[in-house]
Amino acid sequence: MTTITLTGDTFARTIADQDIVLVDFWASWCGPCRMFAPVFEAASAEHPEIVFAKVDTEAEQALAAAAQITSIPTLMAFREGVLVFSQAGALPAPALAELIEKVKGLDMDEIHRSVAAQQA
Repeated sequence: MTTITLTGDTFARTIADQDIVLVDFWASWCGPCRMFAPVFEAASAEHPEIVFAKVDTEAEQALAAAAQITSIPTLMAFREGVLVFSQAGALPAPALAELIEKVKGLDMDEIHRSVAAQQA
């Protein structure tokens, strides 16, 4: 699967409707973003069961602000609608592959219990 573009209108629905979503916050002027883009695209081809999405922080400034993006690239991973990873900086391919496996292996029942306890 190729990457999709998220906007303020599609972000929340995509996160809620998909099991695993990886989101790359980027900008065209950002060198590290351009270096990470082919790594992200290659991973999307290897994992068609995962949604790989990109948010252009220049075009979607309100969305980037709402996500508290202060440095790009920033990669976020969502599983069952829960933010489970957020880190600024371009990941090398092996680190991205390791992250994907960790996200797939999460005990979501435990995470949902933890989120519920924090909200209570």
